[in-house]
Amino acid sequence: MKHKIPCFCDNTFSVEVPDEIDLDIQDEYINKIMDGSFMNFFCTNCGKKHKPEFPITILWPSRNLRLEVIPELDRGEFYRRKKDQEQKETVIGYPELSDRIAVYRDRLEPAVIEALKYYLFLKAEETNPDMEISIWYQNKGPDSLEFHIHGLKTDEIAVTRLPLDLYEKTNRDYKANPRGELFSSLRWRSYLSIQNMLRPEELK
Repeated sequence: MKHKIPCFCDNTFSVEVPDEIDLDIQDEYINKIMDGSFMNFFCTNCGKKHKPEFPITILWPSRNLRLEVIPELDRGEFYRRKKDQEQKETVIGYPELSDRIAVYRDRLEPAVIEALKYYLFLKAEETNPDMEISIWYQNKGPDSLEFHIHGLKTDEIAVTRLPLDLYEKTNRDYKANPRGELFSSLRWRSYLSIQNMLRPEELK
C-alpha cells in the first residue's frame, strides 16, 4: 500500500508499505525490526530520515505468531474499538514490535516477560516516582535475561539482568494459573502488555 510522508522541507514523498510480512520467507526483516531500521524512509528532496509507523501484519509461522501491529498514535482507538482482529496478537508501536519479536526469537513466553517487566517497573518507580519509565526485553543469555530501562536518567539507558531461574519460576506460576490476577491484568483482549496496567483512566 502506498503512503505519503510529509517532510519539514515542505516536500511530500510516497512510499510503498506491505500489508503483511512473513518472517520465515522475508527473514531479513528480523534484523531490521531489532535494530530500529524497520520502516525507515528518507526524504527524496533533503535526505532527512523519517520513522513513521504504519499498521501491518507480521507473520512468523515457525514461531506460531500472527501479529497485528498498530501505530502508537492509534492506541486510544484500539482501546475503544468493539472487536479484536480474529486470531491475531496485537502490539502497539514499533518498539513493542521489536520487543515481541525478540521474545519469540528466544522462544520465551510473552506473558511471563511482561510480568517480569512489571516487577522491574515497580522497583524502578519506588526510587523514581516522577519519571516516565519504559522497559524493553533485549536478549537471553546463558543464565539471565537482559532488559533495558528508559527514563531513570535523561538520555541514559539502564541495563539490568534477571536470573533465568526467576523467569522459569514465573513461567511455572503462569502455566499453573494463567488467569491469575497479574497475568489477567497484563492482557486486554488481543493485546498483552504491561501498558494495559499503566494506561490512563480515560482508556480503561
